[in-house]
Amino acid sequence: MDKISCKTWRTRVLLLFLAVLVSGCESLLFFPQQQLIRTPADVGLNYRDVRFSTADGGEVHGWWLPAKDKALATVLFAHGNAENISTHLASVYWLPERHINVLLIDYRGYGESPGYPSVKGAQADIVGALDWLSIKSDQADLPLVVLGQSIGASLAGVAVARTHENYPNLAGVILDAGFTGYGDIAKKVAAGSWLTWLFQYPANWAMPQGDDLVDEIANISPLPLMLIHGRQDLVVPYSHSETLFAAAKQAKQRLSYQGGHIETFSILKNRDAVDAFIRDAAKVWRASQ
Repeated sequence: MDKISCKTWRTRVLLLFLAVLVSGCESLLFFPQQQLIRTPADVGLNYRDVRFSTADGGEVHGWWLPAKDKALATVLFAHGNAENISTHLASVYWLPERHINVLLIDYRGYGESPGYPSVKGAQADIVGALDWLSIKSDQADLPLVVLGQSIGASLAGVAVARTHENYPNLAGVILDAGFTGYGDIAKKVAAGSWLTWLFQYPANWAMPQGDDLVDEIANISPLPLMLIHGRQDLVVPYSHSETLFAAAKQAKQRLSYQGGHIETFSILKNRDAVDAFIRDAAKVWRASQ
């Protein structure tokens, strides 16, 4: 490629990137996959399909994993931005053995949930799951803990902060590898390549406004909150956890470990710590009833 054509190519790529930023940057946050590559039965778990509607007319598909023997609590799981519940099952498949129910949901546009993903839409899907677990589920009398990972942490954290007073069975929140805000993470991604380095600030400005976790996390209180983050996370830097922890109110705790992005549950002691948090939150919730 000669110098003129190379320069033209770079210019066109940069202009295309800028056009995407301006016209549809929110779509860059989500990487859905419709095909489910496995089911919980493939790893020896009992499960059933769950479908429910949201207040804005969306339809959500999920999997209900019943606890082994008597359930102590229920976990609502909000996954990261890529693929679907079939590939994120590894984060929570171990909970039923510890007497904890799990509801995994796919945001609209993921898996068998129809529609197109968006921040507002995914938040509505999480609120719809809270409605189902608090009103329509046969386990509505159990303490409920919300677990979100990566973008799911940011989505679920904001959803709970804005609605938790509507759900008396909510007992705690766990946010794993959440980021402070959409603009912050877009700026970080743009800065990672020479091709997009100049567009750090346009990427920041073009992201959704008014839904950043750092601005809402204090409102999760008084629910117990656990923040989790790997110190070697190259996707969402560990500094995001530090900023979020400082912004949160009591009761709060932080679990840090030597590892990368959402590698949390590949480590047994992290599973034990989360198990203990859920049990403690459930005990406090029961004492308040």
